[in-house]
Amino acid sequence: MANSKRDLFLKRRMRVRNKLRKVNAGRLRLSVHRSNKNISVQLIDDLNGVTLASASSLEKELGIVGKNNVEAAAKVGAVIAERAKAAGVTEAYFDRGGFLFHGKIKALADAAREAGLKI
Repeated sequence: MANSKRDLFLKRRMRVRNKLRKVNAGRLRLSVHRSNKNISVQLIDDLNGVTLASASSLEKELGIVGKNNVEAAAKVGAVIAERAKAAGVTEAYFDRGGFLFHGKIKALADAAREAGLKI
């Protein structure tokens, strides 16, 4: 029986997250979510269950509301790196969820690395 796209996505997300938790125990998680219209990212402390910083293409001050392209993802990546530095965070592990590391997800990660966040 064939699996649906959603089932495959959820299976891939749990596989990625579980592997990362084993390797990066105790580090903060940079979690990415991409929808058809927007992209968002959070810096999460899983030990305390707290979100330290977040950025999204929905924020009006970024000037990219409603855009979901590589340029918007790069801008969100740079903003999350700045906010992480302001929160005193220099490194985290990159949780791409079930999304492939390609296109927008890769642009976000590269922009965060260029802005000084070690992921």
